[in-house]
Amino acid sequence: MNAEVISIGTELLLGEIVDTNSAYIARQLRDIGMNLFYLTTVGDNLERSAAAIRDALGRADVVITTGGLGPTVDDMTRQAVARATDRELEFRPDLLEEIAERFRQMGAIMSDNNRLQAYIPAGAIPIHNRTGTAPCFIVEAPQGTVISLPGVPHEMKDILAASVLPYLRERVGGQGIIKARVLRTAGIGESQIDARITDLMAWSNPTVGLAAHTGQTDIRITARADSEAEADGMIAEAEAVIRERVGDFIYGTGQEPFNAAFARLLRDNGLTLAVSYTGPDGATVAARLREALEADETVLPHVETGDVDALLARLDWTEADFDAAHRDYCTLSQSEAERLIGATGASVVLAMVTDADGTGITAQAGDQSRSRCYGYGVVEGEKPFWAETWAMSMAWRLLLQTGLIRARSAE
Repeated sequence: MNAEVISIGTELLLGEIVDTNSAYIARQLRDIGMNLFYLTTVGDNLERSAAAIRDALGRADVVITTGGLGPTVDDMTRQAVARATDRELEFRPDLLEEIAERFRQMGAIMSDNNRLQAYIPAGAIPIHNRTGTAPCFIVEAPQGTVISLPGVPHEMKDILAASVLPYLRERVGGQGIIKARVLRTAGIGESQIDARITDLMAWSNPTVGLAAHTGQTDIRITARADSEAEADGMIAEAEAVIRERVGDFIYGTGQEPFNAAFARLLRDNGLTLAVSYTGPDGATVAARLREALEADETVLPHVETGDVDALLARLDWTEADFDAAHRDYCTLSQSEAERLIGATGASVVLAMVTDADGTGITAQAGDQSRSRCYGYGVVEGEKPFWAETWAMSMAWRLLLQTGLIRARSAE
């Protein structure tokens, strides 16, 4: 059974609020085994909303709308659903009494325009809203089923759990469940992962997909099965193959960010870290690292930030020395890493030098180091986060290589 979610609200199109409802509904539908192929956003316009619902009914068995159920003139979801399913609106006195009771419970006065919320498409099944004033409804039409939910997130979530998911589970029947597992990688680009597992990404069940983020890439495994145990088994088999091919770059699963995972890895292995960041937003990098390490000075005893002039002074370099090195930021980061590990005695150091022209990054543990220079396709504000992520991933790989830590097994 296929579904489509339509978010209705001009404020979404204007970027005034972020649509978190669609992502939440998507996860719930996945867990009951429903396919979701489209997410649509449309503004508060009757014709366009009705057209979006009509189009969705042409390609989905179930259409779930959010938003547009309030009492104001720009709340048009009731009319749009009625128009898309070729029916009129009908007044429901029982719903008006329900709305009035909600206002009495809140100690508020119901306005005349709230009466509009008691109109729903003719023949629709009303859904009780126990946390808000907007009645919701299900329209079972020949074209398909439309379920209309409020746009207020806490109301939507409550109604979805209490009424909609039980209804949909009954409709889905024995089609099983969909489960997903995310493997989080660092230190390897999306295209490199794709080259290693491209044949797996042609699988139909389980499916394997990639999602690139700043400085790291997620590998998502999704399985459809009749039971949770069967889905877990399918995911485990796929994960084993993936780990054989890119396991050295997988740092964890789930939602843990890499800086937190890296901090935990250092702490668990009794290692210390020193950091030097040269360039704009150095304070941002230092703050992120300190936050991840929970300000544990036994792990992160030393952080230095500043501009290139300050770095040259620390290294006792002149501008002529820098010119002689062809103003190579990679060479500069290597020299800073060597200085830093000697000055601090840290187990591992990260030296990052960023500039408008590029970045040099060096990770060093003992006398072993890894360095890279990068040009940028990165927007200015993301440079610190991007450089920090790649520096940590290089250090993580270096620590594995030197045997100071062991690769983590599957979680």
